[in-house]
Amino acid sequence: MNLHHLFAATEGRTVHYALSGAGGGFARTLLAQTPRGTALRPAVLCDRDLPGLRAMLGELGYETARLADCESPADVARAERDGRIALVADSTLLGAAAWDILVEATGSPVHGYAMAKAAIEAGRHVAMVSKEVDSVAGLHLADLAEQAGVVYTTADGDQPANLIGLVTWAQFIGLDIVAIGKSSEYDLVFDPERGTVTQLDTTVDAPGLAELLTLGDDVPATLEARAQAVSALPVGATADYCEMAVVATNTGFEPDAERLHYPVARIAELADVYRPREDGGVLHRPGAVDVFSALRLPGEASFAGGVFVVVRTGDSVTWETLRGKGHVVSQDGGYAAVYLPYHLMGVETPLSLLSAVLHHRPSGGVDPRGHAALAGRARQDLPAGTLLDMGGHHHDVTGVQAVLLRADDTPDDIAPLYLAAHTTLARPVAAGELIRLGDLADADEALSGAWTAGRAARPADRATRTTATGVVRS
Repeated sequence: MNLHHLFAATEGRTVHYALSGAGGGFARTLLAQTPRGTALRPAVLCDRDLPGLRAMLGELGYETARLADCESPADVARAERDGRIALVADSTLLGAAAWDILVEATGSPVHGYAMAKAAIEAGRHVAMVSKEVDSVAGLHLADLAEQAGVVYTTADGDQPANLIGLVTWAQFIGLDIVAIGKSSEYDLVFDPERGTVTQLDTTVDAPGLAELLTLGDDVPATLEARAQAVSALPVGATADYCEMAVVATNTGFEPDAERLHYPVARIAELADVYRPREDGGVLHRPGAVDVFSALRLPGEASFAGGVFVVVRTGDSVTWETLRGKGHVVSQDGGYAAVYLPYHLMGVETPLSLLSAVLHHRPSGGVDPRGHAALAGRARQDLPAGTLLDMGGHHHDVTGVQAVLLRADDTPDDIAPLYLAAHTTLARPVAAGELIRLGDLADADEALSGAWTAGRAARPADRATRTTATGVVRS
């Protein structure tokens, strides 16, 4: 599709955005990309560390004279009149500027929800980058946006929106989807000369992988052997579960296992791995959302946190032709994988912002529902009074293993993982038990209410079935 044609009718219209969490990594990529286009401008940037934000903007080439530190609504209004970008530490000042859409990128469930809700109630669109917020309050925010006549959307450039886009493309052209997903954030790079495997900055011995570079006839057995060979490396980032929760909500695809499969697989193997078990793959049922650990050799292209769909093939001649052109088709010819081996973060996000504001069209699903729940199981016995802190690059919750539950397996009183974050346990939770709402002594009332209201207003329709043309209800 030619995007110049898509936006041709709205040329000359400038879209202004507010950005929360403006000093973060995702925000940086959006701010770096914005000046390269002609239709997008930042109006107000919110971050607790204004000196750090100013320094980052300087690195990105923003002129100091264009930036205005603001401590009051009057300051923000003055900056706007002067054509300057307002920098605020207080999120309540966001509304003092005139802008079209909020890009919420704090990663904070409580604060991100409050800012998104305020924007929607003020009649403004929201692009939700904070998957932590979306996994708890996304359904409620979508409901509020629909009532207010504005757009609530995921943001292109992050994996959820990119995967939703790939899925809907496959559905629209009539492909019969069996599984969808993404790779984990960092590839497993195997060096056959040294017998080591490296994940980001950690290298471990894995000589057994040398004999496991092809799947062979018994795919599950090979995958199990690979998992054992790299068992010294961590598997399953909390962020992966959170992203797939957002995807499930927006597509109707559900987890095949609550810990996901995380097969160690090469890109060319995806169509063999993500087949039903009766056909030699790992899936208990079709319509699955999952994550794999990408295995590659030094010098081979990275999957780079990309996204994929696995489909049943139709006409055999067509798919043999595609196999001959290098497309990923299973050994038996019955399945194929289509993938995008990238996500460019804020570099792509302008497309979502322009689409939401100019065309009133979200990048996310058209009918989000509670098809899955991001929850947590205690890793060890957690006594009453335990603080469930959240931190680290992947926003892990202390002492808690993230799990992704199918709608049918989700208790009514489940506590979503990021509602539990930063709360205190009111009662002990034994190792292996799910954390429930009643276990939390001091959960944020507004966020808790959003979780309950969203799932009540947009429950999973258990009469759904995933077909070649999408998720339909009978």
